[in-house]
Amino acid sequence: MFSKRSIRKDFLIQLLIASVSLIVIFSSVLYFFIKQSIYEEKYQELILYAENISNNLEVITNNEESILGLDIQIVHLSKAEREMSMYEKTYDSHTLITLVYPFDFSEHSYLKITKEISKTKRILDKILNYIITINIVGFIFVIIYAVALSKMLIYPVKILNSKLSDMNEHLIHPIKVESLPSEFEPLGETINHLITRIENFVKYQKELFIGTAHELKTPLAVIKLKNQVTLIKKRSPEEYIDALNVTNKTIDEMNIIVSNILNIGRQEGAQLEKPVVVDVIAFLEEKANNFKLLAENESKHLYMKFEPSGFMANLQLSLLNQIIQNFLQNALKFTGKKGSVTLQSSQDDFGLLIEVIDEGCGIDESQDLFAPFKRQGNKSGVGLGLFLAKSAADALGAKIEIKNRLDGVEGTVASLQLNSKLSCTLLRK
Repeated sequence: MFSKRSIRKDFLIQLLIASVSLIVIFSSVLYFFIKQSIYEEKYQELILYAENISNNLEVITNNEESILGLDIQIVHLSKAEREMSMYEKTYDSHTLITLVYPFDFSEHSYLKITKEISKTKRILDKILNYIITINIVGFIFVIIYAVALSKMLIYPVKILNSKLSDMNEHLIHPIKVESLPSEFEPLGETINHLITRIENFVKYQKELFIGTAHELKTPLAVIKLKNQVTLIKKRSPEEYIDALNVTNKTIDEMNIIVSNILNIGRQEGAQLEKPVVVDVIAFLEEKANNFKLLAENESKHLYMKFEPSGFMANLQLSLLNQIIQNFLQNALKFTGKKGSVTLQSSQDDFGLLIEVIDEGCGIDESQDLFAPFKRQGNKSGVGLGLFLAKSAADALGAKIEIKNRLDGVEGTVASLQLNSKLSCTLLRK
């Protein structure tokens, strides 16, 4: 039923041991309390009898008398003892308790009062049997309860296990977090986050490989064709220099492609970096100040509007830097001279929304701009910037989006929404 490494088995064993220990301790304390109470009552009765007999000497003779079921004797001890003593003795299924009570210290005489408590003893034995029976029944109920409880507690784990075991790279469905207990919601959200990353990886890996081969094959074909044309006939040194310059330019373009592909590998390593607590607003202000100089150099304007004043988040700073830097570079690249770019932030129920608004040419929203080697507009570029930004956002558990402006001005809005729950976000007052 259970494997050697079963969590449910360990839980059942620990619960049963704790329950049995609690039942045994409670039952033992209860039984000894009842027994002590009954014996204390009998002890007080014998003392009361002894005091009454001491005050009524005429009922006592030197012979053994029987009063109220009591066996009373006057005994003489060699040494006077001023303290009472009581003891219990059992013979032939009869249980007797005896009280030795000081009677006359001058004659060293004592009252020895004996009373049979066999019925009381049998009642105590019945009580003990009842307690043992109740303990056995209770232990059975504890076993049933423990099995049911462990099954109920392990049920969400089984749901997650069945969901994940039936998945493959072509059939992946997010887990319905709302159907899980609240204690398992963070686990479900983390799994859904990983599923999203797997889906994106599966979605883009084929395009990445094909696009990489195509992007590298085209400049290689240009280099080869140029060399073949150059070698057809003898040319002047200037023509050879022109051919080499074209070749070098093509090689530079290939190096840019290779560098961007290497950035994908570097980003995978950045995703494994230990998150640090940073003030996202302060980071945005620093990036904006750096790009403001670049914008002014290109006769463009960069505006900033940040709310709240501080937003502390636990994340990989290099991934956030890659996203914001890509947004600002694209915004400045597609915005014409005298145009403006705005970097702003605001807070909502989801977390922190970061937006870069430009005055560029807009985008075709029907295309997936986050796919590798997708280009927009007439500007040069490899087409991996947004792909890397999307991958970084997925690693941060954030939402990324690019859409056209809706305020009547031509341009785009690139947004990044940090999830305060996944990013362990803290607000700074």
